[in-house]
Amino acid sequence: MIVANQPNLGKQLQFSEGLQVTRHTFIIDTNVLIHDPDAIKRFKDNDVVIPLSVLEELDSFKRYQDEVGKNAREVIRYIDSLKVGSAGALGSGIIIPEGPKVRIHLEPRGVKVAGFPLPLDRNSNAFLLIAYSLKEKGEAVVIVSKDFVTRVKAEAMGLEAEDYENLKVSYEEMYKGLRRVNVVKRDIDLFYKDGALPAPEEGFRPNEYALLTSPENSSAVGKFNEKHKKLEPLIQISRDIWGIQPLNIEQRCAIDLLLRDDIQLVTLIGSAGTGKTLLALACGMKKVFDDNVYSRILISRPIMPLGKDIGYLPGTKEEKLYHWMQPIYDNLEFLCSNANGAGNGAATLAFIMESKKIEMEAVTYIRGRSLPRMYIIIDEAQNLTPHEVKTIISRAGKGTKVILTGDPTQIDNPYLDKDSNGLTYAVGKFKNHRIFGHMFLDKTERSELASIAAEIL
Repeated sequence: MIVANQPNLGKQLQFSEGLQVTRHTFIIDTNVLIHDPDAIKRFKDNDVVIPLSVLEELDSFKRYQDEVGKNAREVIRYIDSLKVGSAGALGSGIIIPEGPKVRIHLEPRGVKVAGFPLPLDRNSNAFLLIAYSLKEKGEAVVIVSKDFVTRVKAEAMGLEAEDYENLKVSYEEMYKGLRRVNVVKRDIDLFYKDGALPAPEEGFRPNEYALLTSPENSSAVGKFNEKHKKLEPLIQISRDIWGIQPLNIEQRCAIDLLLRDDIQLVTLIGSAGTGKTLLALACGMKKVFDDNVYSRILISRPIMPLGKDIGYLPGTKEEKLYHWMQPIYDNLEFLCSNANGAGNGAATLAFIMESKKIEMEAVTYIRGRSLPRMYIIIDEAQNLTPHEVKTIISRAGKGTKVILTGDPTQIDNPYLDKDSNGLTYAVGKFKNHRIFGHMFLDKTERSELASIAAEIL
């Protein structure tokens, strides 16, 4: 037997010795196409069925002016293009260059199939009815959906159902950005003396940090320089950064990443209170207001998943954004108070905001912009899809630095999880590139109460 991995699912297809494979019929849910507009192309040498109800849902989403609407329009245009220059019709199926045979299933409304246990009062059940009827006709049906309830109902009826796995990176096996290495004291002494040390282990990634410790309790922290294959010292910090000083090794390494202009993309992952957003803001203030490396700071957060944006809130754009950006304003006020020294940062904050060097924008409206020489912070990036993260990063112009912060274990988007969100995906895809750095922050520093709550609740 020969086993071939299906490129987008965790499943495996079995080949006989004569290379005859069981052809599967993959029925694709709307949320999969919104998540990855190219999903249709991923099912090589199998049948892909798009129910009419899915097309109707895509048609209702296409009016949105965010990533959901963009993806819906892209899928609709692609399906429409299949009719041009193709033999056959979408109803009977068209084989596309990538290998799958794509067909639209025009299910009759209100027609019941014997044995189907669910009422046809909603699109999700009509979607399942198609899978049930095709299975009854002898097809090897697999439902592909990112909706957990749909998969559960399918499996309860004896239908095979899978999550869409193509744009996923394992959170549990995620690259952490820092490793601890035991060395002899002589190596640490040489590191301090020479300002460099050959990598003591194999497998270091570009810009990965190492905490070196010896049995004599000596220690040092270095960053791996991929070009020279050596550990090098961190950037020296002569004073606090807008009143902020690192409270642990991970925060010190994160600050080093944020202050290095040659590292153009930084991801910071950690639970609430680990300092992700505060560190990113503090270093941004230094780079923009003190060092004049970047022209201004652009701060953004996902507003709502799946189509809702700030247009749903009353007031002007600034008034709408204020509520969603309240955590950012809180951090800015804290930094200004610390930097002011008198404990009252209101005047400093007012000056900062009047300078027009800090811009707050909804993620929805970043698409289409070109953003040169900017320090961009995307907070709560775990609520973005891989395609949304790609859209944001691809907006970066010359001299721009992008920072993504978030906690993949706290996701509000109903169709994302800790493995499929854009933040985890970005770490997995960029970890071997010299312009990228990552740090996993695992110690809560907000307060003793917050630290204990994060640990025991």
